[in-house]
Amino acid sequence: MLIPSRLKKGSKIAIVSLSWGILGDPSSSFCIDLGVKRMKEMGLEPVFMPNALKGEKFIQDNPDARASDLKAAFADKNIDGIFCAIGGNDTFRTLPFLIDDPEFVKLVHEHPKVFMGYSDTTVNHLMFYKLGLQTYYGPSFLDNFADYGKDMLEYTKESVKTLFYGHTLSEIHPAPLWFENRKDFSESQLGVPRISHKEEHGFELLQGDEGFSGELIGGCLESISDLLTGDCHSEEKVICDRYGIFPEKDELHGKVLFIETCEECPSPEKFAYELEQLKKRGVFEAVNGVIVGKPYDEIYYEEYKPVLKRVIDDPALPILYNVNFGHSHPKTILPYGAGVICLRGRIVFT
Repeated sequence: MLIPSRLKKGSKIAIVSLSWGILGDPSSSFCIDLGVKRMKEMGLEPVFMPNALKGEKFIQDNPDARASDLKAAFADKNIDGIFCAIGGNDTFRTLPFLIDDPEFVKLVHEHPKVFMGYSDTTVNHLMFYKLGLQTYYGPSFLDNFADYGKDMLEYTKESVKTLFYGHTLSEIHPAPLWFENRKDFSESQLGVPRISHKEEHGFELLQGDEGFSGELIGGCLESISDLLTGDCHSEEKVICDRYGIFPEKDELHGKVLFIETCEECPSPEKFAYELEQLKKRGVFEAVNGVIVGKPYDEIYYEEYKPVLKRVIDDPALPILYNVNFGHSHPKTILPYGAGVICLRGRIVFT
């Protein structure tokens, strides 16, 4: 895979709205200053791409404009990285404007850059994976850099630092604390810390050999299920199938699958349905193991465990549960295509 150059102090980072356009709405205006401040404190210079702040309606109506921002970020030699504003549910609509554009594909290959986001950004990550670029399933601008607390969550901040020269992501440890997601997003909550809890479980090996390895591939389970079924948008399956966005079974052989659930907190029945979509594709027959993120606010924490075992239906396939990434807080970064060894509840990068 193409590995982008690491970030450095002074690196310019493009902020793009590839899915939901909430960053440009008046309700988010105070968050922009906060996110900019946090990024600058880390030595990064955010650059809002031309359409990133045009608001929900414009972003919804103009997937071509979203795609043009991403292309412009790759074309700008002064930009070292690209961070997504937030997720959403229809970034798939940008795909025809990107994959069918040979100039965009050439830019990705000739100017590989750090690309980071999570949730619906799964679709963008899988597109880049298909194009051969390593990207990073990790924090977004609005939800993490612009967190309302007095600072970014330390575990999350430290994970971002691994993208810089002189730092490496060598191992992922369980976070000592986990934090509830916010219920009130008004400006009055600025400076109010998230409710925290001591981590009581750590990474849990639900089944299988305690030692397994492979290259990482995956994302948000709801996003993957939607692109495979078209349940959220019927045209999503059509578009994603057209471009082969989700890898075929033979492409997944020997990989380590990572999946996590979103803020919708799918019921155990819905969780099973989503896992079944992967099973139908032969995913669990191909991969060497499965890493599962901490459930959102630990809702259905215990209920998901038997569902995973029942649907996967292979006691020999390792399942490592309760890992800090995706929609849970705090979160680490998972690089697509990176080799990992999962050994005795540890995740070590090779």
